[in-house]
Amino acid sequence: MEKNVKDEKIFKARHSLAHILAKALMSLYPNTKLTIGPAIDDGFYYDIDLDKNLTPEDFPVIEKKMKEIINKGEDFKRKVVSKEEALKLFKGNEYKEEIIRELPENEEVSLYYTGDDFFDLCRGPHVESSRNLQNYAFKIHAVNGAYWRGSEKNKMLQRVYAYAYPDKKQLQEHINMIEEAKKRDHRKLGKELKLFMMSPEGPGFPFYLPKGMIVRNLLIDYWRELHTEAGYKEIMTPIMLNRHLWETSGHWDHYKQNMFTSTIDEDTYAIKPMNCPGGVLVYKSEPHSYKELPLRLGELGIVHRYEKSGELGGLLRVRSFTQDDAHIFMTPSQIKDEIKNVVSLIDKVYKVFNFTYHVELSTRPENSMGSDEDWELATNALKGALDELHLDYIINEGDGAFYGPKIDFHLKDTIGRTWQCGTIQLDFQLPQRFELEYVGEDGEKHRPIMIHRVIYGSIDRFIGLLIENFAGAFPLWLSPVQVKVLSLTDRNEKYVNEIVERLRKEKIRAEADNRNEKVGYKIREALNEKTPYLIIVGDEEEKNKTISIRGRGNENKSGLNLDDFILRLKEEIKTKKI
Repeated sequence: MEKNVKDEKIFKARHSLAHILAKALMSLYPNTKLTIGPAIDDGFYYDIDLDKNLTPEDFPVIEKKMKEIINKGEDFKRKVVSKEEALKLFKGNEYKEEIIRELPENEEVSLYYTGDDFFDLCRGPHVESSRNLQNYAFKIHAVNGAYWRGSEKNKMLQRVYAYAYPDKKQLQEHINMIEEAKKRDHRKLGKELKLFMMSPEGPGFPFYLPKGMIVRNLLIDYWRELHTEAGYKEIMTPIMLNRHLWETSGHWDHYKQNMFTSTIDEDTYAIKPMNCPGGVLVYKSEPHSYKELPLRLGELGIVHRYEKSGELGGLLRVRSFTQDDAHIFMTPSQIKDEIKNVVSLIDKVYKVFNFTYHVELSTRPENSMGSDEDWELATNALKGALDELHLDYIINEGDGAFYGPKIDFHLKDTIGRTWQCGTIQLDFQLPQRFELEYVGEDGEKHRPIMIHRVIYGSIDRFIGLLIENFAGAFPLWLSPVQVKVLSLTDRNEKYVNEIVERLRKEKIRAEADNRNEKVGYKIREALNEKTPYLIIVGDEEEKNKTISIRGRGNENKSGLNLDDFILRLKEEIKTKKI
């Protein structure tokens, strides 16, 4: 796919603004040591070594200085110098010196000047002049600690973050989205709604509470229902396997730093960070004929990966999670159809949650295994399937798995953020490394091709996404409590309990609230708990054997028949209405 020109222009502007920020900081605080300052998805940042701790009170001062520099209309000019000359120019800045020294011996060094009095080590690109940035809207919003080059062994720097957008309207929309995201933070809502918890005794290892288990199990039930219909067979593989397996699969060489290990009977074992080698062993446990293929093996496998403590974040970045995995073993002629089937299944699931998405095709990374021919075949197979499905996609160069290219699905939530969830990875390597076989129509032995795929991505991360997407107000079918029945007076307690018993018999998750509290208080509390429907009963309802309801969207109705309401609920649940 062609490069997005608009995105390239925004990148240039943000990158140029990072240099303007650096110049402003040097002007205001001359003892600043600059390190690196890239453009990022919503703006830019610059890492600096400065003995003064910057605070939000400093932000307006820095922004004012940046605007002064922009309004001067200074040109961005590139200059190429030798390594020796560059080291002289940056003498005293050990961070720039380190970067320069790591360059190949005879490599020329690229600098960019902003005006005549400021230069920085940079490959570019940049806008032609700071006057091109006059209409850009930017806002410094945070200063966080960041280790030099991400290593805890290095000095802690200050990372100055700023948002940057082509105009004030887009900037304000982004700031509004960030504020809304804070309200929807799944860590905050997960605690308030009693869905899950984290403990210092297990950082990165989530604990699911009773209400969270309801949501989790409903997602699993839906997954199993769909996969049974689609011809998948469910398996379960061990959580810990011998080092030899991980060496054979290639994970030991490519992923060892993220694996938890243990010694058993003087042998090294690893807790699985992926399910695929276990699935391969299941395939290899018996002979196969072409008539059995494609063989689709699904697994809800718990995996563990080492993540640094500073990178953990609720359910979105954990050390233990459940992947809704599947591995498909097939003949070469079945590749396109199987990829199309998986895409169709993913699309079906995301539509249930009303998600839109975009697709990225990630190609061979530097740290990969396998032949050029296999990679080309695999990449072309994924491209061919996407083209036949008429799906637009972005090519993400060099971001594939170490064993094969992949298709990633990025979901868009209700406030415009994107989340990478589903993935389809085509693998020629593991079948070769494990010497997998099937007997073909010609009676000879052949090597199958393998697809790795997930839909939710991880159930844990998907729950975190759903909490934030729905702001905790799950659709009826997913809500831990679907109906809360409130009494107006103590006299109505028996009728409330009768209604709850009837709802539960109809498999509707219902709770009674017969506390001696004002009904307004009970309503507010139930709404804070994000309960989809409230039934409120008093003397009038009990006398007439009716109910009054309060639903989302300010729905208020009285004199309803309970049987009719139950039919409505069951239809909403059955159709998974959003």
